[in-house]
Amino acid sequence: MSEPVGLRARKKGRTRDAIADAAISLFLARGFDQVSVSDIAAMAEVSKPTLFRYFASKEDLILHRFADHSGEAARVVRDRPPGIAPMTALHRHFRDGLDRFEPVTGLNDHPEVVAFHRLVFTTPSLAGRLLQYMLDDEDALAAVLDPGVRGRLQAAQVIAVRRVLARTNWQKIADGRTAHDVRPEAVADADHAFAQLSHVTGDS
Repeated sequence: MSEPVGLRARKKGRTRDAIADAAISLFLARGFDQVSVSDIAAMAEVSKPTLFRYFASKEDLILHRFADHSGEAARVVRDRPPGIAPMTALHRHFRDGLDRFEPVTGLNDHPEVVAFHRLVFTTPSLAGRLLQYMLDDEDALAAVLDPGVRGRLQAAQVIAVRRVLARTNWQKIADGRTAHDVRPEAVADADHAFAQLSHVTGDS
């Protein structure tokens, strides 16, 4: 008898998580370039073909955490309540992330999160792949803002602002401060940045 669909899905999920956890553990311990796919497969107790069925590239083994947020800005704009301007919705969403100390905002001082971001920001191949995620987000956001160049310009500014805010928050924490200490500055920076965006785009 074949396994129920739900059971198979759970097994696949556990295998994917085990591979990703093994990869991140090795990357943080040794550095991205010093770890091979074979090392990861061995630690996760899977074959290399199995590994590549779950992750298309070595970079995806670590950047899947960012992929979980793929298209997020577009969804925020598309699903915003009636009467709420796009920039207001995006601002509120980022502020909510700060309130929850979400890693994607950079405002998280868990040692593994800080080390994870350091690895991504300082490894050229990872930084390059992260840029592609951002360009994809930019395309998705532009599509819901405006199909013309105006929408593309607005989307580029939004994605750039979120990147700068997150990187700034992370750097302060990487320099030794706590997330709770940095939070008031992170909130003020976000408020200022999105106010500027609303002014420039006329979306206020």
